[in-house]
Amino acid sequence: MCGRVRLASDYSKIKIRLKFDAAAPAPNFAPDYNKPPTRPILTAVRDEAGRRVPKMMKWGLIPSWARDERMVYSTFNARSEEFTSKVSFKDAWRQGQRCLVVTDGFYEWQKLDPKGKNKQPYAIAMAAGGNMIMAGLWSRWFNPVAKEEIVSCTIMTTSSNEAMKPLHNRMPVILDDADWPACWEKRLHRQMICCRCCDPVLTNG
Repeated sequence: MCGRVRLASDYSKIKIRLKFDAAAPAPNFAPDYNKPPTRPILTAVRDEAGRRVPKMMKWGLIPSWARDERMVYSTFNARSEEFTSKVSFKDAWRQGQRCLVVTDGFYEWQKLDPKGKNKQPYAIAMAAGGNMIMAGLWSRWFNPVAKEEIVSCTIMTTSSNEAMKPLHNRMPVILDDADWPACWEKRLHRQMICCRCCDPVLTNG
């Protein structure tokens, strides 16, 4: 799973790496070394003109039909094996509401005893350094109480690669740069396209 991420990189470097549209307003975010679900998280989406732009979203997807925000605690991750059919995520997938979640890495806790009472935390990062870009889905929901629109997202997860298996059996779907436009940002609904992107990242990645 992926329940804590971090992002402290300078936005000017992120903008170059993600190739954000030059006219896109810079998002308002502060360095955060331990970001939990429900907090705003930096993502990249395509606008109506097809330009890649930054967007801050609430971490924990709220479907448009939700009655309230409480379900974010169960929707901050979406399993790659079932998101195309699971009711919480299938609308976002079918409507092509996919995003890149921008992080510097995530945390995982290794159980040190059978009952999991003692755990060792690990900070996971890219071997070559730099940002870790994860696959995500997003949705819009109108809060009837606050009378405001909330844009939220989920991080895709897949089975762990060899490096992660000793820590946990799940990990986020980490995308190579070439996969951003080729198989995740395009509005393709073929399962075979998605499956390649959702394979575990190589151990040396």
